[in-house]
Amino acid sequence: MHVQEWLDTVPAGAVYAVVALVIGLESLGIPLPGEIVLVSAALLSSHHSGVNPIVLGACATAGAVIGDSIGYAIGRKGGRPLLAWLGKKFPRHFSEGHVATAERSFEKWGMWAVFFGRFVALLRIFAGPLAGVLHMPYWKFLTANLLGGICWAGGTTAVIYYVGVVAEDWLKRFSYLGLAIAVLIGLTSMLMIKRRAKKAAAHREAKEPAEAETVPAVD
Repeated sequence: MHVQEWLDTVPAGAVYAVVALVIGLESLGIPLPGEIVLVSAALLSSHHSGVNPIVLGACATAGAVIGDSIGYAIGRKGGRPLLAWLGKKFPRHFSEGHVATAERSFEKWGMWAVFFGRFVALLRIFAGPLAGVLHMPYWKFLTANLLGGICWAGGTTAVIYYVGVVAEDWLKRFSYLGLAIAVLIGLTSMLMIKRRAKKAAAHREAKEPAEAETVPAVD
């Protein structure tokens, strides 16, 4: 929620740049909250006319594909010493256990690990550098990377955008319904009060003549 509030304070162009940059750096191998930033920006686009969801999805996709490709190049050049260095810098994300798990996934699934890794936070960080370390053919990596980036970034933006639009529309209808109910309750209460007031007045008028007849005459 804080991310969305912050994004709401910056120009639309800056929102696109922030989303592309954060997702690109995350895909490159730096642990950043790319998914949180994308979801927050997509929600923002659902009620902010200045942020176009199509442009947002395109920027997110570009950041994902470019970041993964740079990560692949770094991993291919740096090799396993790079993973060891990352393990020292980011032990929470690049521990030996995490690296071994990601490596087994790549060896077993190949291109599919790159594609579906885009939807898994841990593999999203590992995909580019690890594919380079394992010397996956670049054309295979690029194909899976491009398709995964489009499906993940574009799909997430579309789903969150439409959920936000529907939710906002529902909340508006709910607010109108609540207003109508409040007005109805107010009118009903007013009518009931008037009705009770009339009954009380009629009861008093009927009671006064009876009291007058029972009062003894004074000579």
